[in-house]
Amino acid sequence: MFQMIILILSWLSLPVLIVWAYDKWVAGPKRPKNAEGEPVPGPAIAQTADWLLVPCLVAVVMNIGVGTVLDWLKQIAEPLSWLALPVGVWLLVDSWLLAPRRRVRGGVNAPDPALLRIGYFILPVLVVAVVVRMISAESLDFSLVLLMLSVATGLVWGLDTLIFRKRREAALAQVVPKDTPIPEPGTVDYARSFFPVAFIVLLVRAFIFEPFRIPSDSMMPTLLDGDFIVVNKYAYGLRWPVLNEKFLGSGTPQRGDVVVFRYPPDPGVNYIKRLVGLPGDRVEVHDDHLVINGENIPLVDQDKFNDGCYANVSLATEKLGEHTHHVMHCRAEYGLRRPAELAYHGIQVPPMSCDRKKLVEEGGGGYVCLATSPESGADNNDHVFDVVPAGHYLMIGDNRDNSADSRVWGLVPEQNLVGKATRIWFNFDSQRPLPKVINWRRIGTKIE
Repeated sequence: MFQMIILILSWLSLPVLIVWAYDKWVAGPKRPKNAEGEPVPGPAIAQTADWLLVPCLVAVVMNIGVGTVLDWLKQIAEPLSWLALPVGVWLLVDSWLLAPRRRVRGGVNAPDPALLRIGYFILPVLVVAVVVRMISAESLDFSLVLLMLSVATGLVWGLDTLIFRKRREAALAQVVPKDTPIPEPGTVDYARSFFPVAFIVLLVRAFIFEPFRIPSDSMMPTLLDGDFIVVNKYAYGLRWPVLNEKFLGSGTPQRGDVVVFRYPPDPGVNYIKRLVGLPGDRVEVHDDHLVINGENIPLVDQDKFNDGCYANVSLATEKLGEHTHHVMHCRAEYGLRRPAELAYHGIQVPPMSCDRKKLVEEGGGGYVCLATSPESGADNNDHVFDVVPAGHYLMIGDNRDNSADSRVWGLVPEQNLVGKATRIWFNFDSQRPLPKVINWRRIGTKIE
């Protein structure tokens, strides 16, 4: 029954969109206006289309697939995002310089030309395209974007309040009664609405909490691809946004913390790993066990981990500092293997049902652990670090055999620290089928 409703709404989406667009842009502006200057309600068919528009669009997305639609949106967002600035400037210039003249000639409620109405309609779409591009970008300084947005919207709002609103009211005072409300230009309304939001978000992100999306498997099973987490920004001291310079010390990193930091080879990218080595520590990785200052950190095996993307991987418990957490590991001379690779060598493996996009693109469909004994050779991930120098930290992922961490690219300087991961606030993975795109059980989970 539910699938039938989705199918019917999908069929209706095109005619509903056509009726809605015609009423919005063609019929609506020609109808009489009420006391607030808005067109009176249209005929029943237009009101029905307005009511059905959102359910129909949702049905189309569900029919096509959330992951596919998100991929389309990312591709469309890039060219559209480049139009946001010129369209915004064009509408702003019209709002300040040209619209008042039209109002003087045609009255305070004189309609804008059709091209301008389309411009005001697509401006929110262009803003959404910018947001989508920001979210999907692998390397982007969100603090810089928020700072620029705060300055731009605050400047537009301030200039309109101090200069252009007075000119607009003076010009229209000649042709309208004294107490007639004068509508605020749409661009100024957007700026006035966005400025406090952008500024508050900038302050919260910079000094209190920052959201972060887990983009890979490197912290499994603690964190999954698709988890959205809260990062405590004041756990390791407060830093100025954009400059990233610490101005107030409020805590120090502790062994076992899950830390978000700027990736040392490319500081524009945020990474997340577990802090294993503090300044002065000597750390070894031997058979997936950590050896810190000569002390072997036990891995207490619990069970085998099989989720369709990983097969026969060991699931263990480890305690680092005050944190007791789970670790995935595979003691093997060649590390994790791909089913296709093993099949080529005539090795039979359990059937894999992995459909994660990145694994499908890479080929092989998933990872298989074929454990080997110490007598056969050293573990693939064995590593010996030099003493961690002052002002640096050693980071390793909980997914010991599928994590690009300090074993690959080295240590993390103190100035690269972003904050401490504390809790999962949402989970969304577009590669999972509906209704499993959201894992409700993970929401609110504390990160150990």
